[in-house]
Amino acid sequence: MVRSLHHLQQADQWADIPYTGHFPLILDATVQKVLFRKVLIDGGSALNLLFAGALRELGLGPTDLTPSDSSFWGMVPSRASRPLGEITLLVQFSTATNYRVEHINFYVADFDTAYHAILGRSALAKFMAVPHYTYLVLKMPSLVGVLSLRANLFVAYAYKIESLALAEATDLSI
Repeated sequence: MVRSLHHLQQADQWADIPYTGHFPLILDATVQKVLFRKVLIDGGSALNLLFAGALRELGLGPTDLTPSDSSFWGMVPSRASRPLGEITLLVQFSTATNYRVEHINFYVADFDTAYHAILGRSALAKFMAVPHYTYLVLKMPSLVGVLSLRANLFVAYAYKIESLALAEATDLSI
């Protein structure tokens, strides 16, 4: 038993990862039967956000949203953002042999980022998921055991660069 646990522990570890913890945990997730390849897992966020472009990719629009009078901070520096509305959608994480599906409530942001969506603490709690940002892994229970989802370091790096470029290009003088 100890040997198999040791083997599992080693399987989760990368032999050499530069700048551990500096890269975003970006995974594929299926939302309403549409595969999104740019879903940011952010255990520090209190919100689940879906961005305007992703809403359009789902074939949905403002009339599909429930109005919201909430605002949120932290996406645009020193400014509050007001969502277009709220929507609850089916989100699925899966591998070839394992999956997990939950209904997740999203605020829909009226701007686009490098990501399709951000899943925060409430989504992680609903999935009973545990992110590990050093190894870029998300684990959650499923009907057939533990579902382990691994991010791609090169993809994470590319989206980090894209996000920084978008942030630098944002005109904050408005």
